[in-house]
Amino acid sequence: MKTKLPIAMSNKHIHLSKEDLEVLFGEGYELTKKKDLVQPGQFAAEERVEIVGPKGSLKVRVLGPVRKNTQIEVSVTDAFSLGVESVIRKSGDIEGTPGLKVVGPKGEVELDKGVIVAARHIHMHTDEAKEYGVKDGDIVSVKIDGIRGLTFHNVLVRSGEGHKLEMHVDMEEGNAAGVKNGDLVEIIK
Repeated sequence: MKTKLPIAMSNKHIHLSKEDLEVLFGEGYELTKKKDLVQPGQFAAEERVEIVGPKGSLKVRVLGPVRKNTQIEVSVTDAFSLGVESVIRKSGDIEGTPGLKVVGPKGEVELDKGVIVAARHIHMHTDEAKEYGVKDGDIVSVKIDGIRGLTFHNVLVRSGEGHKLEMHVDMEEGNAAGVKNGDLVEIIK
């Protein structure tokens, strides 16, 4: 059974709905791909927006393609800087999360929900999940070796046909563990 897999750090970013994209950038606007991400079909866009909370604001990159609902992913420190509660959730689970204002070049959107601190997670194709002895929705622990080594608990497995093997943590978690994108980590369950 396999145990090693690559890790990647995720910086603050936003996923936009088609409706919000058009308010922020103009009717019929299409995102401009900057670079592909590891997850199939996902990309970092050239576009950036400003997110504005009660205490401060941050510039964030837009990730594509568009989604059903707008979602903003920040770190705990980012949430504090913005003045919003840091709610740890899996991607897509935005009910009961804080909202804020998003400002683009053509307009702005006032969100009543959608700001999350993404729960640490592992993407795996269904075939890879079998090789690792896990399934979608499992919670595992992951060991990081090195001078700042540690063990991450409560790591969500996200398995499906459209996933590719990679663990995601936010910048704070990655920096605390002293990892770089592509470093190998180990599932210890």
